[in-house]
Order: sequence, then structure tokens, then C-alpha cells
Amino acid sequence: MVSVILLLGVPRAQIDEAENLRVLERARLRALVDADIKAADPLHADDFQLVNPVAETSTKSGYLGAVASGQVDYRVWDAGPIDVRIHGEAAIMRYPSNLHVIVGGRDLGLRAHWHTDFYEKRGGRWQIVWSHASARQ
Repeated sequence: MVSVILLLGVPRAQIDEAENLRVLERARLRALVDADIKAADPLHADDFQLVNPVAETSTKSGYLGAVASGQVDYRVWDAGPIDVRIHGEAAIMRYPSNLHVIVGGRDLGLRAHWHTDFYEKRGGRWQIVWSHASARQ
């Protein structure tokens, strides 16, 4: 796969950076499932915004606060292949997932979603700025 990508003119550094971003996104998801706010906090930009599958929006403090309190309780977040596009100091990721979450005590069960995440490199490290999830049929 790498040799094919290299033949298409994608620099090796960009391929490595894309893999680093995939690892970072999977670490972010693990931190959210584990409700590990200490690990999740630095991965989210201060101006982070989420649009969830029911079109509600959250800020960083609101979202991470809901995860910390158990208001949002991720049980499973199984991400499929993560596509990454890098443009300078910005990156966009898109991937399917199967997500089991309990929100406000209501078990939503295992559901299929699409995620689109926008990251920026700030102060030499990647942080998620915007995240959007939608239901997938």
C-alpha cells in the first residue's frame, strides 16, 4: 500500500503523519471510552466543538464534563478504517464506527455512525477542533 501511495506522489512524511493521526484518534476514542479526561483533555482544542448524531452541539468543557460525570458513557467505540487528508497544519479524518453509548441513563445500544473530525497542529501538536457524527444506515 505504501509503495502505491508513494507512486502517486504522496510524500513519505505525509504518510507517516497520517498514521500518527490515526493512532492519535484511536487514543482519543480509548480515552473517551475509559472516561480518562486527563488523557482526553490535551487532545481537544480549547475551542473544540462537537455536533452529535441528533444535531446537538457541545463545547470542550461541556463534552468532556459530560463524559467525566457519566452523563455520556461510551461503552464501545469501534472505529473502522480511518481516512486522513493532511493540508499543511490541518487534517481531516473520516471513518465509520460502531458505537454503544448511554446518554443520561438511556442505553442507546450499538449503533453505526460516520465521523468527520478536523484537527489542527497547534504548538507543535495535533488537536481535534471540530467533530461531527451522523447515523449510518
